[in-house]
Amino acid sequence: MVKVLPEHARAHNRALVLQHLFHSGPTSRADLARATELTRVTVSDLVSELIEEGLVAERGVRAEARVGKPATLVGMCTEDFQVVAIDLADDASFRGAVMSLVGEVLVRRSVPAEGRVGADALELLAELASELLAAATRPVIGVGIGSPGVVDRDGVVVEAPNRAWYGVPLAEQLSTRLGVPVHVANDANTRALGEYTYGGASGEGLLVLIVGQGVGAGIVVDGMLLKGHRDAAGELGHVTVVDDHDRLPGDAEAAPCACGRRGCLETVLSVPALRRRIDGLDPQDADAALASVGRLHGVTLAPVVSALNLAEVLLSGPAELLDGPVRQAALDTVRERTMPAVSEQLSLRMATLGEDAALSGAAVLVLSGQLGVS
Repeated sequence: MVKVLPEHARAHNRALVLQHLFHSGPTSRADLARATELTRVTVSDLVSELIEEGLVAERGVRAEARVGKPATLVGMCTEDFQVVAIDLADDASFRGAVMSLVGEVLVRRSVPAEGRVGADALELLAELASELLAAATRPVIGVGIGSPGVVDRDGVVVEAPNRAWYGVPLAEQLSTRLGVPVHVANDANTRALGEYTYGGASGEGLLVLIVGQGVGAGIVVDGMLLKGHRDAAGELGHVTVVDDHDRLPGDAEAAPCACGRRGCLETVLSVPALRRRIDGLDPQDADAALASVGRLHGVTLAPVVSALNLAEVLLSGPAELLDGPVRQAALDTVRERTMPAVSEQLSLRMATLGEDAALSGAAVLVLSGQLGVS
């Protein structure tokens, strides 16, 4: 059992105050106390501390209908700080941005990856981060990075084969070099955080499925990112959904996957696989082919939706491929395979943030890691 120290409780309370101000806007100290269920004395002390640090400021008084002294409002100084966010998911380039705390992209930069892996890729990343830090016009509270592969809670890239990173302490190395805090997470997880914080998605039970060159997922439950026992939660792309006895129409055999097995979800639902499947087909046959993939997708989702009682599943990828027969067949299949109490109110829709979802999520990594805000 881990002993809870006073400083842990204070950090928790501080995060509660900042979280409320971030999402609700300027609030009186009394309303903050009611919303956070902290005492007025605790809230007053925390607000004074945050004002001294420049994170919070008084925002004038609220007009009161009743007699008495009007309440002074306090608000988070989101305009006075910036974050650097970097997305490494694309094989062709590294994308980055300077962002405001409320998710606005202020400066964009990208650099071609040119096939760099290992130490060369790390050097390119450090150069991009340095360039973005130099472009910031306000103090930067940290750098957030969405990386492919399995990333542990300390920002160590355990395994990212396409970057040839194995056991790379990315957060520690870059923080030492850049002189600012660095937070790293799997790119699918960062997209889920972005949709939750900036995209209006439900935090009660959310799965964001990223469909691109491969397939991955990020999961948020009760407002918390679900990481799993070995930080590999959401690896749905490598669940086997096809075998040689149960193939999709027109397939001679289950397709090989990059992981070394055959018939993984990634071999039928990735963008290249979907494009190959409908190439040359008329619209009616293409819709039927996409629906067959959607049913396999639903078979994969059903136990996850049921086990976690998810409220929303978001698809992040090309709408022309996903927002139609794939999405509808997946939803129908999930509902056929789960109890109505679990899935009758399930929303399965397209993600809202588009290509900036990973950058937005990388920004949330910093907000969460430095301020306790998500």
